[in-house]
Order: sequence, then C-alpha cells, then structure tokens
Amino acid sequence: MDLKQIEYFVRVAERRSFSRAAELLDAAQPTLSRQVALLEQELGQHLLYRNGRGVEPTEAGLRFLEYARALLTLAARAKEDLRDLRDTPTGKVAIGLPPRIARCVTPPLVQAFRQACPQASITVAEGLSTQVREWLLAGRIDLALLYDPPVSPQLTCEPLLREDLVLAAAPGGRLRLPASVKVTQLGNYPLILPSLPNAIRVLVESACRRQNVQLAVAAEVDAVQTIVELAAQGDAYAILPRSAAQGPAATHPLALCRIEAPVIRNKLVLAMPRHRPATRVADATAQLLRKLDFGQLFLGSGIKAGATGKRVKMVN
Repeated sequence: MDLKQIEYFVRVAERRSFSRAAELLDAAQPTLSRQVALLEQELGQHLLYRNGRGVEPTEAGLRFLEYARALLTLAARAKEDLRDLRDTPTGKVAIGLPPRIARCVTPPLVQAFRQACPQASITVAEGLSTQVREWLLAGRIDLALLYDPPVSPQLTCEPLLREDLVLAAAPGGRLRLPASVKVTQLGNYPLILPSLPNAIRVLVESACRRQNVQLAVAAEVDAVQTIVELAAQGDAYAILPRSAAQGPAATHPLALCRIEAPVIRNKLVLAMPRHRPATRVADATAQLLRKLDFGQLFLGSGIKAGATGKRVKMVN
C-alpha cells in the first residue's frame, strides 16, 4: 500500500467514476484501475463495484475511505510542516468563526496575518459555534473561536474573553426594563432565545434550572443578529451578550438591564485539535488571535471592560 494508490482510490470513490478521477489526476484510466486493484488485493477486500453509472464504494470501501482521507491529510500536513521549517510560515490555514465574531475579528486578524505571514494564505469560514466545532473535529479547519463549547478530549480550549449576558428590549417601547433583574425573575419575560444546543441557551437554561425557573420562550431564533432585530421591534425581550446590543458590532439600539443573582457570563475560547499536529502557520495564527484586544473589538472604548467582559489569562 502506498500513498499514490490511496489517493487514486479516494478520488475514484469521491467522483464515483474512474474516467472522471483520471481526468482530475491527469492520469491514464488503466493506471488508476490497476493501482486500485493492487490496493484491493493487498487489503483482501473489494473496495469498489461497477454499475451502469460508474462505480460505488462497497461497505469495506466506505470504511477504508475514512482512513484513506485521514492518511492523505496527515501526509499533506507532514510535507507542509517540513516546508514550514523556513523562517517565514508558508502554506494555508483555515479558521472558523461565528458570524458575529467574524464581523469584529476578521479585519484586524487578516491585516495582522498579512504582515506576519506574507507567504501564507488564510481562509475564514463562518458558521454557528456548533457547526464550526464539527468542522474542527472533522479536520476541515485548523482552529476556531467558539462560545462555551462542550468539553471534548479531542480539543484544547483557551479562554479569551468572558462577557455578561443582559436582558434587552426596544428602547422607549411598551416593554419596559428595570435597572436589573434576578435570574428568578426571568420567567416573567416573554423571551426570544436561540434553540438548543446554542451556547447562550445552554447557559440561560442552566442558570434557570438551578433556581427552578420556567422560562417563557416566545420564539426560538438561532442567529443573534436576527434576535437583535426582533427585540428592537418591541414584541419580546432577548437575552444577549452585551456586545451584541451595545458596542461597535451592534446594529440596533436596545435598552439593557443587568442579570444578577447570579450573573450569567459566556466564554469565548480559542479551540484547536489536541491530537492533530498544528502547522507553523496555524500556530502563528493562534498567536495573532491571542494578541487581539477582544474587549476593545467587541465592547468598544465607550464601555468599561471590567464591568461587562474581561480578557483572561491563557491556560493549558
């Protein structure tokens, strides 16, 4: 078994055709057929079967396809890592960001990346935290910023920012807000919340469960920006990170009140795979993220970081 045979098999299996794979690889179709046959002979299993439309992986082929992709990825990373021994990191890095984070972080991150790694390229993929976490675990991205991800032995997570959640409503509307509310009072407010397993919803539900509070959920909306827009219309309240309703990224003015007894805080973390070796360009990108002032980016100079969110020390 060699990497060339494995690559031939993966491309044929992905494209369900020897001819399309041969065109992609710029190789002769008989060569692909012979090498895949040798691979099947070595493994003692039929990996592909032909039908009228092309080929399909067998059960053994589908199982081997997962290992084959992982082997090709590891081999590519090994080559890239050796190339990265030069002084300036080269290659590519992919980072996953939730949309609200991407709006604030992408411009300064890309600017810093271009200065620090002029011979490398960066890809920013946006998605909800749960989706971005799946991409990271699947190896589609190299690192990510996530809100309160579930603990996983496959990931290392470094806290970057803690931020208070607040109760928000349209300013000057019929839905008035006191200066502060206790968690035990949250059941009195019709709420727009993201659905589970969104990190904000998990935090709010956990705090309320400990106080035996039953929430009145008027609507479930997963996108924070859409929740902000609905709250600004004055039909219901929202529980949001303060920066979503106040700060440089806020798009609608909202009236806010503190949630206390206890205060509910979310946590933004830098997540990286624990068992997959990081390239030098991925490590360089992580260092750039650690240097960003997230309090300033999210909360702005007009808000005291100590009252709403704070930069925390990195932990191993």
